[in-house]
Amino acid sequence: MQDLILAIDQGTTGTTVLLLDAARTVRARGYREFPQIYPRPGEVEHDPEAIWGSVTGALADALKGFDTKRIAAIGITNQRETTLLWDRADGRPVANAIVWQDRRTAPLCAELKAAGHEPALRKQTGLVLDPYFSATKVRWLLDNITGLRARAEAGDIAFGTVDSFLIWRLTGGKTHATDVTNASRTLLFDLARARVDLRELAVAARAHDARRVQHQDGCTGRPLIDRENEVLHGAQKISRPVVTQPGASRR
Repeated sequence: MQDLILAIDQGTTGTTVLLLDAARTVRARGYREFPQIYPRPGEVEHDPEAIWGSVTGALADALKGFDTKRIAAIGITNQRETTLLWDRADGRPVANAIVWQDRRTAPLCAELKAAGHEPALRKQTGLVLDPYFSATKVRWLLDNITGLRARAEAGDIAFGTVDSFLIWRLTGGKTHATDVTNASRTLLFDLARARVDLRELAVAARAHDARRVQHQDGCTGRPLIDRENEVLHGAQKISRPVVTQPGASRR
């Protein structure tokens, strides 16, 4: 009989797993912390494998003595905005996750605002241009991880928030999905069409005219907007999660 529900709460500093019965009584729990990484002031990272290890460890603790065949469903709630990229072939992360608290893309956001791109993004996504959200984190990874842009252009890289990464791992790479509550915090979610669109939004602000914008990224010298008027050059072929129905939300 499938009479238990498994709840995974993947937070900023640790992961809690609860096992609940049909009466919503907590039958078992597990908890594992993982380390925070601070490369420089204003920067916060997580090792995706440490996140995954905290999840599997908490799962093992919660499931001791229970038959997994009794589990009817698994629910995931997670830290929002934290951004991961991984290899679609083997599921291995290509870099540390950039955490929601991270402010390294503040200069990029300021330049995009100054160039007048925030209104278009706000209309499409409902969000302001800010390092808090996932989009410019993806741009930073593409610009600063050697060879990553070429791999993205070849269609070898997957993008997601923490829930997407966990679903990918839990399903053995068979499912790349998220829900509306996570997708809407990426600065990539088109509210009108209810989908993550890297081709048209792609952390993307449309330029007001067809001219190439010449503002430069101080790290690499790449134009912030390419000739297609997109902020994220080379992101069009990154695998993006399918958006499912809304789920629970928490920081």
